[in-house]
Amino acid sequence: MKQLNIGQSNWQASEIAFGAWRMDALSVADAAKAIDTAYDCGINFVDNADMYGDGESETRFGDALKQTSVKREDLFLQTKGDIVPGFKYDTSREHIMNAVEGSMKRLGVDYLDAYLIHRPDPLMEPEELADIFDDLQKAGKVRHFGVSNFNPQQFLLLQESLNQRLLINQVQFSLMHTPMIDHGIHSNMADERAINRDGGIIEFSRRMGVTIQAWSPFQYGFFEGVFIDNPKFPELNKKLQEVADKYDVSKNAIAAAWILRHPAKMQVIIGTMNPQHIIDSAKGADVEITRQEWYDLYFAAGNDLP
Repeated sequence: MKQLNIGQSNWQASEIAFGAWRMDALSVADAAKAIDTAYDCGINFVDNADMYGDGESETRFGDALKQTSVKREDLFLQTKGDIVPGFKYDTSREHIMNAVEGSMKRLGVDYLDAYLIHRPDPLMEPEELADIFDDLQKAGKVRHFGVSNFNPQQFLLLQESLNQRLLINQVQFSLMHTPMIDHGIHSNMADERAINRDGGIIEFSRRMGVTIQAWSPFQYGFFEGVFIDNPKFPELNKKLQEVADKYDVSKNAIAAAWILRHPAKMQVIIGTMNPQHIIDSAKGADVEITRQEWYDLYFAAGNDLP
Protein backbone atom coordinates (compact mmCIF):
# COMPACT_ATOMS: atom_id res chain seq x y z
CA MET A 1 0.00 0.00 0.00
CA LYS A 2 1.38 3.38 -1.00
CA GLN A 3 1.86 5.90 1.79
CA LEU A 4 1.31 9.65 1.77
CA ASN A 5 2.26 12.46 4.09
CA ILE A 6 -0.74 13.78 6.01
CA GLY A 7 -0.78 17.54 5.57
CA GLN A 8 2.47 19.39 6.17
CA SER A 9 3.79 16.79 8.58
CA ASN A 10 6.09 13.78 8.66
CA TRP A 11 3.07 11.62 9.55
CA GLN A 12 2.81 8.96 6.84
CA ALA A 13 -0.26 6.79 6.40
CA SER A 14 -1.88 4.60 3.76
CA GLU A 15 -3.46 6.25 0.72
CA ILE A 16 -6.59 4.20 1.37
CA ALA A 17 -8.22 4.69 4.77
CA PHE A 18 -10.74 2.41 6.46
CA GLY A 19 -13.97 4.23 7.36
CA ALA A 20 -15.88 2.67 10.25
CA TRP A 21 -19.17 4.49 9.66
CA ARG A 22 -21.21 1.29 9.19
CA MET A 23 -19.41 -0.83 11.78
CA ASP A 24 -22.29 -0.64 14.25
CA ALA A 25 -24.23 -3.05 12.01
CA LEU A 26 -21.62 -5.81 12.47
CA SER A 27 -21.04 -8.33 15.20
CA VAL A 28 -17.78 -7.90 17.09
CA ALA A 29 -16.37 -10.96 15.29
CA ASP A 30 -17.28 -9.61 11.84
CA ALA A 31 -15.93 -6.17 12.76
CA ALA A 32 -12.64 -7.78 13.83
CA LYS A 33 -12.47 -9.59 10.49
CA ALA A 34 -12.97 -6.30 8.63
CA ILE A 35 -10.19 -4.63 10.64
CA ASP A 36 -7.80 -7.53 10.08
CA THR A 37 -8.58 -7.58 6.36
CA ALA A 38 -7.96 -3.84 5.99
CA TYR A 39 -4.68 -4.05 7.89
CA ASP A 40 -3.53 -7.06 5.87
CA CYS A 41 -4.13 -4.96 2.74
CA GLY A 42 -1.78 -2.30 4.09
CA ILE A 43 -4.45 0.06 5.39
CA ASN A 44 -3.24 1.58 8.64
CA PHE A 45 -5.53 4.64 8.86
CA VAL A 46 -8.99 4.37 10.46
CA ASP A 47 -11.66 7.08 10.31
CA ASN A 48 -14.62 7.23 12.69
CA ALA A 49 -16.99 9.78 14.23
CA ASP A 50 -18.92 10.02 17.45
CA MET A 51 -22.24 10.26 15.60
CA TYR A 52 -21.76 7.10 13.50
CA GLY A 53 -24.37 4.72 14.84
CA ASP A 54 -24.87 7.15 17.74
CA GLY A 55 -21.44 6.14 19.00
CA GLU A 56 -21.92 2.41 18.45
CA SER A 57 -19.48 2.31 15.53
CA GLU A 58 -16.71 3.56 17.82
CA THR A 59 -17.72 1.07 20.51
CA ARG A 60 -17.80 -1.82 18.04
CA PHE A 61 -14.40 -0.84 16.67
CA GLY A 62 -12.91 -0.65 20.14
CA ASP A 63 -14.30 -4.05 21.10
CA ALA A 64 -13.29 -5.63 17.80
CA LEU A 65 -9.73 -4.28 17.85
CA LYS A 66 -9.09 -6.33 21.00
CA GLN A 67 -9.93 -9.49 19.04
CA THR A 68 -7.53 -8.77 16.19
CA SER A 69 -3.79 -9.23 15.82
CA VAL A 70 -3.48 -5.48 15.14
CA LYS A 71 -1.88 -3.36 17.83
CA ARG A 72 -3.15 0.09 18.69
CA GLU A 73 0.23 1.63 17.92
CA ASP A 74 0.15 0.11 14.41
CA LEU A 75 -2.86 2.25 13.48
CA PHE A 76 -3.59 5.92 12.97
CA LEU A 77 -6.97 6.44 14.63
CA GLN A 78 -9.02 9.46 13.66
CA THR A 79 -12.47 10.46 14.80
CA LYS A 80 -14.71 13.47 14.38
CA GLY A 81 -17.14 15.45 16.49
CA ASP A 82 -19.42 18.47 16.91
CA ILE A 83 -22.61 17.06 15.35
CA VAL A 84 -25.54 16.63 17.69
CA PRO A 85 -27.79 14.71 15.24
CA GLY A 86 -31.04 16.48 14.48
CA PHE A 87 -30.36 19.34 16.89
CA LYS A 88 -27.24 21.39 16.24
CA TYR A 89 -23.51 21.61 15.63
CA ASP A 90 -21.60 22.32 18.82
CA THR A 91 -17.97 23.50 18.99
CA SER A 92 -18.21 24.75 22.56
CA ARG A 93 -15.53 23.76 25.10
CA GLU A 94 -17.90 21.61 27.12
CA HIS A 95 -19.13 19.67 24.11
CA ILE A 96 -15.78 19.08 22.38
CA MET A 97 -13.96 18.09 25.58
CA ASN A 98 -16.73 15.65 26.47
CA ALA A 99 -16.87 14.38 22.89
CA VAL A 100 -13.15 13.59 22.82
CA GLU A 101 -13.34 11.80 26.17
CA GLY A 102 -16.38 9.86 24.99
CA SER A 103 -14.73 8.81 21.74
CA MET A 104 -11.57 7.64 23.48
CA LYS A 105 -13.61 5.62 25.97
CA ARG A 106 -15.69 3.96 23.24
CA LEU A 107 -12.61 3.25 21.11
CA GLY A 108 -10.74 1.92 24.14
CA VAL A 109 -7.70 4.15 23.60
CA ASP A 110 -5.90 6.79 25.63
CA TYR A 111 -5.08 9.08 22.70
CA LEU A 112 -6.29 9.94 19.20
CA ASP A 113 -3.95 10.45 16.28
CA ALA A 114 -6.32 12.99 14.74
CA TYR A 115 -9.48 14.77 15.75
CA LEU A 116 -11.61 16.59 13.18
CA ILE A 117 -14.37 19.15 13.57
CA HIS A 118 -17.06 17.29 11.63
CA ARG A 119 -19.14 20.15 10.22
CA PRO A 120 -18.77 23.95 10.14
CA ASP A 121 -20.57 25.44 13.13
CA PRO A 122 -21.91 28.98 12.43
CA LEU A 123 -21.48 29.70 16.15
CA MET A 124 -17.87 28.52 16.21
CA GLU A 125 -15.51 30.72 18.25
CA PRO A 126 -12.01 30.13 16.79
CA GLU A 127 -10.25 31.39 19.91
CA GLU A 128 -12.23 28.97 22.06
CA LEU A 129 -11.34 26.04 19.82
CA ALA A 130 -7.70 27.13 19.88
CA ASP A 131 -7.67 26.82 23.67
CA ILE A 132 -9.42 23.45 23.45
CA PHE A 133 -6.91 22.10 20.93
CA ASP A 134 -3.99 23.33 23.06
CA ASP A 135 -5.38 21.60 26.15
CA LEU A 136 -6.09 18.35 24.30
CA GLN A 137 -2.62 18.28 22.78
CA LYS A 138 -0.82 19.17 26.01
CA ALA A 139 -2.74 16.43 27.80
CA GLY A 140 -1.57 13.92 25.18
CA LYS A 141 -5.14 13.11 24.16
CA VAL A 142 -4.99 14.34 20.54
CA ARG A 143 -1.86 14.50 18.41
CA HIS A 144 -3.16 16.21 15.27
CA PHE A 145 -6.20 18.20 14.18
CA GLY A 146 -8.24 18.81 11.07
CA VAL A 147 -11.71 19.64 9.80
CA SER A 148 -14.40 18.11 7.65
CA ASN A 149 -16.59 19.80 5.03
CA PHE A 150 -15.04 23.25 5.62
CA ASN A 151 -14.72 25.76 2.78
CA PRO A 152 -11.44 27.70 2.47
CA GLN A 153 -12.62 30.78 4.38
CA GLN A 154 -13.95 28.67 7.24
CA PHE A 155 -10.67 26.77 7.28
CA LEU A 156 -8.61 29.96 7.41
CA LEU A 157 -10.83 31.52 10.07
CA LEU A 158 -10.01 28.63 12.39
CA GLN A 159 -6.38 28.12 11.31
CA GLU A 160 -5.45 31.73 12.02
CA SER A 161 -6.28 31.24 15.72
CA LEU A 162 -4.52 27.91 16.19
CA ASN A 163 -1.05 26.98 17.36
CA GLN A 164 -1.32 23.72 15.43
CA ARG A 165 -1.58 23.29 11.68
CA LEU A 166 -4.83 21.82 10.45
CA LEU A 167 -3.64 18.83 8.44
CA ILE A 168 -6.88 17.50 6.97
CA ASN A 169 -10.13 18.53 5.30
CA GLN A 170 -12.50 15.62 4.75
CA VAL A 171 -14.97 16.25 1.91
CA GLN A 172 -17.23 14.31 -0.41
CA PHE A 173 -15.57 13.41 -3.73
CA SER A 174 -16.09 10.63 -6.23
CA LEU A 175 -16.52 10.01 -9.94
CA MET A 176 -20.20 10.87 -9.48
CA HIS A 177 -19.66 13.84 -7.16
CA THR A 178 -17.22 16.25 -8.80
CA PRO A 179 -18.26 19.87 -8.10
CA MET A 180 -14.79 20.54 -6.64
CA ILE A 181 -13.25 20.17 -10.09
CA ASP A 182 -16.20 20.99 -12.36
CA HIS A 183 -16.15 24.73 -11.69
CA GLY A 184 -12.44 24.95 -12.45
CA ILE A 185 -12.85 23.13 -15.75
CA HIS A 186 -15.76 25.43 -16.63
CA SER A 187 -14.04 28.60 -15.47
CA ASN A 188 -15.29 31.76 -17.18
CA MET A 189 -18.37 29.94 -18.48
CA ALA A 190 -22.03 30.73 -17.79
CA ASP A 191 -23.29 27.15 -17.46
CA GLU A 192 -24.36 25.25 -14.33
CA ARG A 193 -21.01 23.50 -13.88
CA ALA A 194 -19.18 26.84 -13.73
CA ILE A 195 -20.73 27.62 -10.33
CA ASN A 196 -18.10 27.59 -7.59
CA ARG A 197 -19.91 25.87 -4.73
CA ASP A 198 -17.05 25.38 -2.28
CA GLY A 199 -14.67 28.33 -2.63
CA GLY A 200 -12.00 26.32 -4.43
CA ILE A 201 -11.22 23.60 -1.89
CA ILE A 202 -8.85 21.61 -4.09
CA GLU A 203 -6.70 24.56 -5.16
CA PHE A 204 -6.71 25.98 -1.64
CA SER A 205 -5.73 22.66 -0.08
CA ARG A 206 -2.86 22.17 -2.52
CA ARG A 207 -1.52 25.66 -1.77
CA MET A 208 -1.84 25.11 1.98
CA GLY A 209 -0.45 21.58 1.99
CA VAL A 210 -3.67 20.16 3.42
CA THR A 211 -4.66 16.53 2.82
CA ILE A 212 -8.10 16.12 1.31
CA GLN A 213 -9.81 12.98 2.55
CA ALA A 214 -12.42 11.85 0.03
CA TRP A 215 -15.50 10.36 1.68
CA SER A 216 -18.15 8.30 -0.13
CA PRO A 217 -15.78 7.48 -3.04
CA PHE A 218 -18.28 5.01 -4.56
CA GLN A 219 -21.47 6.98 -3.92
CA TYR A 220 -23.55 9.32 -6.04
CA GLY A 221 -25.68 12.18 -4.79
CA PHE A 222 -25.93 12.71 -1.03
CA PHE A 223 -26.08 9.12 0.28
CA GLU A 224 -28.36 8.12 -2.61
CA GLY A 225 -26.44 4.91 -3.25
CA VAL A 226 -23.41 3.40 -4.97
CA PHE A 227 -22.78 3.95 -8.65
CA ILE A 228 -20.75 0.78 -9.14
CA ASP A 229 -22.87 -1.94 -10.81
CA ASN A 230 -25.83 0.42 -10.65
CA PRO A 231 -28.04 0.09 -13.79
CA LYS A 232 -28.67 3.86 -13.65
CA PHE A 233 -25.10 4.41 -14.87
CA PRO A 234 -24.41 1.94 -17.69
CA GLU A 235 -21.83 4.05 -19.56
CA LEU A 236 -19.75 4.67 -16.43
CA ASN A 237 -19.81 1.03 -15.39
CA LYS A 238 -18.86 -0.06 -18.89
CA LYS A 239 -15.82 2.24 -18.84
CA LEU A 240 -14.91 1.23 -15.27
CA GLN A 241 -14.97 -2.42 -16.32
CA GLU A 242 -12.88 -1.70 -19.41
CA VAL A 243 -10.17 0.02 -17.37
CA ALA A 244 -10.43 -2.56 -14.57
CA ASP A 245 -9.84 -5.37 -17.06
CA LYS A 246 -6.72 -3.65 -18.34
CA TYR A 247 -5.19 -3.49 -14.85
CA ASP A 248 -6.69 -6.80 -13.65
CA VAL A 249 -8.49 -5.20 -10.70
CA SER A 250 -12.08 -4.45 -9.70
CA LYS A 251 -14.22 -1.48 -10.63
CA ASN A 252 -13.95 -0.34 -7.01
CA ALA A 253 -10.18 -0.20 -7.38
CA ILE A 254 -10.43 1.93 -10.51
CA ALA A 255 -12.91 4.31 -8.86
CA ALA A 256 -10.40 4.75 -6.03
CA ALA A 257 -7.48 5.05 -8.45
CA TRP A 258 -9.34 7.81 -10.31
CA ILE A 259 -9.35 9.92 -7.12
CA LEU A 260 -5.74 9.09 -6.29
CA ARG A 261 -4.62 10.06 -9.81
CA HIS A 262 -5.42 13.71 -9.03
CA PRO A 263 -2.21 15.61 -8.14
CA ALA A 264 -3.77 16.95 -4.93
CA LYS A 265 -2.52 13.73 -3.25
CA MET A 266 -5.85 12.89 -1.65
CA GLN A 267 -6.59 10.05 0.75
CA VAL A 268 -9.57 7.81 -0.07
CA ILE A 269 -11.84 6.68 2.76
CA ILE A 270 -13.61 3.43 1.92
CA GLY A 271 -16.66 2.62 4.01
CA THR A 272 -17.35 -0.98 3.06
CA MET A 273 -17.45 -3.62 5.79
CA ASN A 274 -17.30 -6.48 3.28
CA PRO A 275 -13.83 -8.12 3.48
CA GLN A 276 -13.71 -8.90 -0.25
CA HIS A 277 -14.73 -5.36 -1.15
CA ILE A 278 -12.02 -4.05 1.19
CA ILE A 279 -9.44 -6.18 -0.63
CA ASP A 280 -10.75 -5.12 -4.04
CA SER A 281 -10.83 -1.41 -3.18
CA ALA A 282 -7.39 -1.38 -1.55
CA LYS A 283 -5.80 -2.42 -4.84
CA GLY A 284 -6.69 1.01 -6.22
CA ALA A 285 -3.65 2.43 -4.43
CA ASP A 286 -1.39 0.31 -6.61
CA VAL A 287 -2.92 1.39 -9.93
CA GLU A 288 -1.95 4.59 -11.72
CA ILE A 289 -4.35 5.16 -14.57
CA THR A 290 -3.30 7.25 -17.54
CA ARG A 291 -4.30 10.85 -18.09
CA GLN A 292 -6.64 9.80 -20.93
CA GLU A 293 -8.25 7.10 -18.79
CA TRP A 294 -8.87 9.69 -16.09
CA TYR A 295 -10.69 11.92 -18.58
CA ASP A 296 -12.52 8.98 -20.18
CA LEU A 297 -13.95 8.03 -16.79
CA TYR A 298 -14.87 11.65 -16.08
CA PHE A 299 -16.76 11.80 -19.40
CA ALA A 300 -18.44 8.43 -18.75
CA ALA A 301 -19.76 9.82 -15.47
CA GLY A 302 -21.74 12.38 -17.48
CA ASN A 303 -19.29 15.28 -17.45
CA ASP A 304 -17.95 17.31 -20.37
CA LEU A 305 -15.35 19.90 -21.29
CA PRO A 306 -16.12 23.42 -22.54
